[in-house]
Amino acid sequence: MAAARSDLLTRVGSAIVLFAIAGIALWFGGIAFGLLLLVGGALVVVEWLALVRAMGLGGGAKAALTALGPVAILGAMAGLWFIREHLGMTAALWVFGMVWATDIGAYFAGRAFGGARLAPKISPSKTWSGLIGGMIAALVASATIGDRGGIVGVPLWIGLFMGLLAQLGDLGESWMKRRAGVKDSGKLIPGHGGLFDRVDGLLPVALLLGALAFAGHIAVRAAG
Repeated sequence: MAAARSDLLTRVGSAIVLFAIAGIALWFGGIAFGLLLLVGGALVVVEWLALVRAMGLGGGAKAALTALGPVAILGAMAGLWFIREHLGMTAALWVFGMVWATDIGAYFAGRAFGGARLAPKISPSKTWSGLIGGMIAALVASATIGDRGGIVGVPLWIGLFMGLLAQLGDLGESWMKRRAGVKDSGKLIPGHGGLFDRVDGLLPVALLLGALAFAGHIAVRAAG
């Protein structure tokens, strides 16, 4: 009982510190946010490559994952920077908010409704009810934050798809960890494992939305 409570306090404390660092950098933007993304992206690349080495894959598959990871991770970080710098802080919060809402919605829907397992051989705790709950929560976050931030160019119901994409990212990392025989991607964050464990759902969402924003398909409505 005492050990469980101590672990919970560690997890909560780490989460508060991470949230504070990310929130401050997001608020100031510019060099502060760019530096956070650069350092964070580099750390996730290190964890990705360590997982790939531990997976015991053959030459072609190993080479493909080794190349894919850094490109996708740095692309996602660049996408987040572009959105923050060119569309504003609320637009960046729109991206983060959908991913956070997905995690929260999936957790509580899975706990409340349970039901059939989503991918028992990859992640036994995930359920179809959690998948649906996460997608609905992401939809709500997209509609509320996106409307307040004046997001135009894409329909705000895109949150449904972003909720699905975030959970696919989570499942992808779970597959990598199961294949590598490890519980976490690293030990960087006390009580949480590695940084990759915390951003696995954010990466595909940021990569796609960043690419759409860069191509001009996402914009912010002018005030007034």
